[in-house]
Amino acid sequence: AAVAALVLGGGFLLAARRWLRAGASAGSAPGASMRGKTVIITGANSGLGRAAAAELLRMRARVIMGCRDRARAERAAREIRAELGERGEGEGELVVRELDLASLRSVRAFCHRVLQEEPRLDVLINNAGIFQCPYMKTEDGFEMQFGVNHLGHFLLTNLLLGLLKNSAPSRIVVVSSKLYKYGEINFDDLNSEISYNKSFCYSRSKLANILFARELARRLEGTGVTVNSLHPGIARTNLGRHVNIPLLAKPLFNLVSWAFFKTPLEGAQTSIYLASSPDVEGVSGKYFGDCKEEELLPKAMDDLVARKLWDMSEVMVGLLK
Repeated sequence: AAVAALVLGGGFLLAARRWLRAGASAGSAPGASMRGKTVIITGANSGLGRAAAAELLRMRARVIMGCRDRARAERAAREIRAELGERGEGEGELVVRELDLASLRSVRAFCHRVLQEEPRLDVLINNAGIFQCPYMKTEDGFEMQFGVNHLGHFLLTNLLLGLLKNSAPSRIVVVSSKLYKYGEINFDDLNSEISYNKSFCYSRSKLANILFARELARRLEGTGVTVNSLHPGIARTNLGRHVNIPLLAKPLFNLVSWAFFKTPLEGAQTSIYLASSPDVEGVSGKYFGDCKEEELLPKAMDDLVARKLWDMSEVMVGLLK
């Protein structure tokens, strides 16, 4: 009885905390119109990307969902359209395009189609990611987390830079993570051929995201294209599908995640804010959390490391021979 009372009381406490946090974040979504603007979101069929796609579509943007699994993306697009249609909202457009960031060939094909079909690109949200997976390699032989989270987006962004510049003022949004703090850029083993730790490699890829955004912002000064990175916080998405939770611990984990983790829409708020808010017009090279600028550790502001990582990434993805 005592255990039951403790669990019940804890459940009420967690529910109250969840309700208060949801109330505090209510109305935080920006109200700016995105009518006439085109947005690309990678990994937009689930989680934070899906939430951002739905919200930007509601704001009347033309949203291009760049997704690896076309069938799942088409299903998500139908669901989003139905959700908005039921509320009588939305005059935007939702488009699905196949994009596998674990394949440089797929990235190039996606960009080629975009450059052929799209007259403008106002926002690029580099959202897709893979988290703490077992050791595996991309189609091009890169360690999966570094290959998808950093290199795939590095090539994607560079191939679309011309269109972004021609559409200026335009924005690039890079989704990173607070876990960057535990990563280091080891130039002697970027591909984890010597050693592999799934947690460390995820953190390293997220540190690479921030360094990439910082160096790109420097290179784009005066072009009208802004670049900012962010951490979304811990949200209830399928990003942790490679994390094994013991069967007996799952009920407790589910309760804690429901009470303390952000919903996908809450987690997507900073991405939406950086993509649409007039408050950050002209702001570039910064790092955000909960729609506010945050300080970075010195290792994430090391311009020499950022430039060396850029140079090596150019060679790895074939932009330079």
